[in-house]
Amino acid sequence: MRVILVYDIATEFPQDQSRLNKVKNICRKYLHHLQKSVFEGDLTVSQLERLKTEILSVVDKERDFVVVYTIENPKGLNRQIITNTPDPTDNLI
Repeated sequence: MRVILVYDIATEFPQDQSRLNKVKNICRKYLHHLQKSVFEGDLTVSQLERLKTEILSVVDKERDFVVVYTIENPKGLNRQIITNTPDPTDNLI
């Protein structure tokens, strides 16, 4: 399934930066980093559950915001890059 994950980690205090970096690194293990706090990729159900479990072990559930969009049938997804920048998900082997 296609997964799009977006987060906003509260960084009001200096120690919050560490949490932000941990969330970013977890997301990079599973998904392609598109822009700032936006990630996209294809995951299995079990990979998605592991991703969510890892993120929930790091985030502050009262101050941070994480949203996960799933598209069960990515064939129906119309994805169009309208700028001249390269597609960050185009480096798949």
